[in-house]
Amino acid sequence: MTTETTTEFRFRDIAVVAYAPSIVSSMGHGAVMPILALRASDLGASASTAAFVVALLGIGSLATSLPAGSLVARIGERRTLMYAGALDAVAMTVAFLSSSVAVLAIAVFVSGMSWTAFLIARQGFLIDATPPTHRARAMSLLGGSFRLGVFVGPLLGAGLIHFFGLAAIFLFAAAMSVCSAIIGGWMPELGRSRSREQGHLSVRSVLWAHRRTFATLGIAVIIIGISRSVRTGLLPLWADHIHLEASVVSLLFAGAALVDIALTLPGGWLLDNRGRRVVAIPVVLAVGIGCLLLPLTHDALSLGAVMALIALGNGLGSGIVMTLGADAAPADGRAQFLGGWRLCGDLGGTGGPLLVSGLAALFSIAAAPVAIGVFSLVGTVWVGYWIGQADRARLRHDRA
Repeated sequence: MTTETTTEFRFRDIAVVAYAPSIVSSMGHGAVMPILALRASDLGASASTAAFVVALLGIGSLATSLPAGSLVARIGERRTLMYAGALDAVAMTVAFLSSSVAVLAIAVFVSGMSWTAFLIARQGFLIDATPPTHRARAMSLLGGSFRLGVFVGPLLGAGLIHFFGLAAIFLFAAAMSVCSAIIGGWMPELGRSRSREQGHLSVRSVLWAHRRTFATLGIAVIIIGISRSVRTGLLPLWADHIHLEASVVSLLFAGAALVDIALTLPGGWLLDNRGRRVVAIPVVLAVGIGCLLLPLTHDALSLGAVMALIALGNGLGSGIVMTLGADAAPADGRAQFLGGWRLCGDLGGTGGPLLVSGLAALFSIAAAPVAIGVFSLVGTVWVGYWIGQADRARLRHDRA
């Protein structure tokens, strides 16, 4: 399909198989995330242990990024989606049945493993299914589909908790994973012939061959990941620091999520028509400015304004990491490369909260936004330079 002309390509032709699995799967994940710590606490976990159980979702994803890329290369995107959905359904069912924190922790870790394989397979399918002229919009919509699911999931989860109890959320997540696996099974295996030929390529050889890309653009992706992680790693802590009620915080996050979703399509258009740097810079810059303003906030209105600013940059950058990965991915060893790319994103997403936690422990919670703000402003220079270089190289290639 990538050889078709722009006029022949229509997003609606691939909408169901491309985006429906992401929406339903992220609905399940979105419903589970807010209650994981509560479930762990119900099973007897301390506050620190409950936080570790939540972190295991990201740790599982981080630990299996490279093996997941190798798996996609060997069996293809469609089968990976089906297996990942089935594995996640099993993990969520075990979480529902769990009677100990240890069993719940294992289930969460396995869910993180399946999630990273799911994401790599989704990205690989869209690279094959869309022409380069529409690639960024395709990735932006993929990012938007995750955001939509994560927004809707907790709303549905609240109703399920009211009628059936906390543990019912895990059965809901399992059902969503089964649905995503079934829908994923409908999609064509556009890259299967390539997977047969290249499944033998080792992850190490592919990453070494593209080491300069990972040392430049890969670091830019880590910076973006760290900056974005303040939404979940810093903003809730600051809201608690200024003594906002939980219901107010939830409303603020819901409003920021709506800003995120609303900017998905404009961000995708900018990515395709104005280049990747025009979108990548605001993602990191908005976090830098927002974090430096955060110590000045003292109520819901001022915190909401900062969250809206960060959401503005983040919404415009929907799909930016996946788009950059799609641009840089080689034809030979693409899935292995995307596994490494996913690892960069996971390092940023996991490292951000750890950085916030360390700063708060060593100094105070007030020091964390200042340090993250300065980091993001400095990181903006790196992101802008190297993504600008990649934009120019892509334009030269398109003109050749």
